Order: sequence, then structure tokens, then C-alpha cells
Amino acid sequence: MKHRILTWRGAVKSFRVSLSALVFAVGLTGCHGGGSGCFFCEPLAATLGGTLTGLVGSRLTLQNNSAPLGQFNGPAANGTGIAFGVANFNTSYDVTVGTQPTNPSQTCVVANGTGTISGNSDITNIAVTCTTNPPRFVYVANGGSDNISGYTVDAASGTLAAIAGSPFAAGNLPVAIAVDPTGSYAYVANQAEATISAFTIDRTSGALTAVGGSPFPSGPAPTSAAIDPSSSFVYVTSGNAGTVAVYAIGAGGALRAVAGSPFAAGALPSSVTVSPLDDYAYVANQSDGTVSIFGINSDGSLTAASGSPVAAGTGPRAVAIDPSGQYVYVANASSNSLSAYGTNPGPLTALSASPYPTGNSPSSVAVDPLDNFVYVADQGSNEMSGYSLGAGGALTALAGSPFAAGGGPSAAAVDPAGNFLYVANAVSGNVSVFAIEAGTGALSAVSGSPYAAGTLPAAIAISD
Repeated sequence: MKHRILTWRGAVKSFRVSLSALVFAVGLTGCHGGGSGCFFCEPLAATLGGTLTGLVGSRLTLQNNSAPLGQFNGPAANGTGIAFGVANFNTSYDVTVGTQPTNPSQTCVVANGTGTISGNSDITNIAVTCTTNPPRFVYVANGGSDNISGYTVDAASGTLAAIAGSPFAAGNLPVAIAVDPTGSYAYVANQAEATISAFTIDRTSGALTAVGGSPFPSGPAPTSAAIDPSSSFVYVTSGNAGTVAVYAIGAGGALRAVAGSPFAAGALPSSVTVSPLDDYAYVANQSDGTVSIFGINSDGSLTAASGSPVAAGTGPRAVAIDPSGQYVYVANASSNSLSAYGTNPGPLTALSASPYPTGNSPSSVAVDPLDNFVYVADQGSNEMSGYSLGAGGALTALAGSPFAAGGGPSAAAVDPAGNFLYVANAVSGNVSVFAIEAGTGALSAVSGSPYAAGTLPAAIAISD
């Protein structure tokens, strides 16, 4: 045994194996700090660790002296005694945030992140604390008046006030709007003219300004739009063509179709969403009652997943994924139901109690960023169905559900902090704002609600 260990150590020296490979090969627990169980091993690196609190979003990355450490996703990553990464003994360390989490947008800060590793001691007092960014602006695409209503948000009360210059001109029949996770750009799908209007967002006032080259051509009859968590790509479904197109976001927010775009989906794709982990895209196909599943490649292009598509209800209109990336929900307009799936095992597995009953003609589904509640806009019955999200993604109707909305609620979104629900009402031409009761998820209209919008508001998006 001794001869084998010495030979292994010589090979390591000869081939200059990386530090990270060495750490995993010998095991930090067995070889660290002179611990028992590995007499001939030498301590290789110290653990940089401590506490992580408040994380709700996904894709938080940390770095040490600008070198990547690791990625952390969702509330399950929080805790004490967290190992953020490793570093050489007797070196200086400087742990900072590399990428802030999204879905919801959060700001994380590092305390006790700098110092020098003395001897072979671990660092255990680094503290990473995350807070959710409050909502700042709400945007509504008005399909009948060909414009975008913009509002500032009072983060404490949820109330809305029109942004100076609102409404902002869009293309012909805007039916979808998406805001990138950085809050820098908004993209609007104009169905009648097959274009995408691109806007920069003034981070102070919320005003929209057309991007140079906008509008950009889309497939025929675009129906929905989504942006990936890294703010790199825009995904747009085309109802008439049965495809989903992918555009790279370039300098200044300009769009460029990626190689191979568009990609075949099902019949009349009506909605697209992207996993918070940026690994899959899901498309609801209204005419054939299915959900297409795509793996996302590094260049944003799509590859159909094994087992895709999967069956949904009749006339699926909207698809959403929970912040943890574990559950997908599909609103079936013609069968008045909500299909629920787990993503592990994948690509999608229907939950045992799925589908769940909804009101009449559900057209939109929104998942609370805190992963507690799911809300469905029932366009035909002018109400919102609410559910608590339990273990395994199972849903239970909230006490008091359904809740009265405006005329023809067409789209819904929950603010990043999970305090308010915003609903665009297509028939009554306004926006309802509801406070979400902590713990129960019950909805109550805020003072001043509903707020005037344009004609036939069809989509809604929130920016921090």
C-alpha cells in the first residue's frame, strides 16, 4: 500500500494535475489539516466557506480573485458550513459575486471575503447575503391600440403610476412582451406584422426607447416571447409556422437570429418559457395539445429532447416553470385545466394529481418567485384561480379561490418579492393589482386598482 501511494504522488507531480482534480482525487475530508485516514497525503488546499442566506433566485456565482468558484441555485443552497470553493494554502483570497441571481432578480453581497490563508486552516467566516430586488416598472402590451403602457411601481403598496411618455408605440397587434433579467431591454412580439419591437429601458424613469434597427423580423404570427436567465437570447414562438425562433441579444439590444433558427415545434405554438437553470425551453402547442421540450445549447440554439413532445390538455395556451426549475405548469384553455409536470425524471413527467381544474378558458399561469403559490388567469370567467405549491409540485386550491379579476384576464405576473400579483384584463382594458397574503396566498385588490391600460391588453411583464 505504501508503495502504491508514493507512486501515485510521483505521477501527480510528473503530470502536473490541476489543483481542483487533486482535491477531488484525495478527498478533502481524508487529507485535510493532518486528519486521520490518509497518513501519506499532504494537505493540498483550504476550503473557502461560511454561510449563505436569503438566496431565492438561480445562477448565483462566486469567484476568488476573479477565478470561478461555484454556482448556487434556489433556497435549498442556503445554510451554514457551506463550502464555496477551495484555494491554495498561504495565499490571499478575495471572494466576490461573479453573477447575481435571477428569477427573481436578487443582489447578493459578500462579507469577510478577503484575507490570507494561514498554514493549513480552512476559512469558515465568509458570509454571502442575498436580498430580492423590488419591482420598479410594469409594462403591458396593448394588442388593440398597438402600444405599450408603462407604469412605475410603489414597492411597498404595489400601486402603479403611469411613466412619463406612456404609452409607447409598438408594432401592429403586440401580443407578447418580455423584459430581460438585467432590466435593460424589453422585447415585444407584433403578431399582425410579424416583427419584434426592441426597446432600451431607462433604469431611472422606466421610459422605453426603440433600439437601433427595431423592429426585427420574426416568423409569421408570433405568439409569445421569453428571455433566457443570462440575458443572452430571446425566444419567440410563431403560431402559423409552428416554430420557435432564437435571437442573440447584441450590442445595444439589437437582435440576430442564431444558426439553425427557427426550430420546429408543434401545431400553433402559443407560449414559451425557459428554465431558470438555462438548460431547457418548453413550448405549449395549442392545436395539438402538447408541450415541446428543447435542450438549450451554448449558442442558444435548440435541440429536441428525448421524449418530446409530451401530452397536455386541450388547447394549451400558456406554460410556466417554477423558480427551482423542478416543475412545469400548462394552462389548457379548452379543457379548463392546469397540467403539472416534474422535470426530474425528465424530460417531463406528469404529476399524479394532474391535471387540476381551473376556471373557464385559462390563458395565463404565473408562479410565485418564492415558490409558494401558482396563479391562473381564467379569461372566460373573469377570475384568478390560486393554488398553494406543495411537496413534489402538487397543487392545492387556496381558500377563497377563485378571486374576481377584471374583464377577460389575459396575462398575469407576480412581482419579484412575491408580494403582489399584476393582471392584464383584455376586455375591460385595465390592470388589476392584488396583494398576496403571506402564508395563505389569498388575493386582495390594492387601493386604486384597477389601473387604466390601452385597448385589449394581452401581455404583462415586470422589471426590477
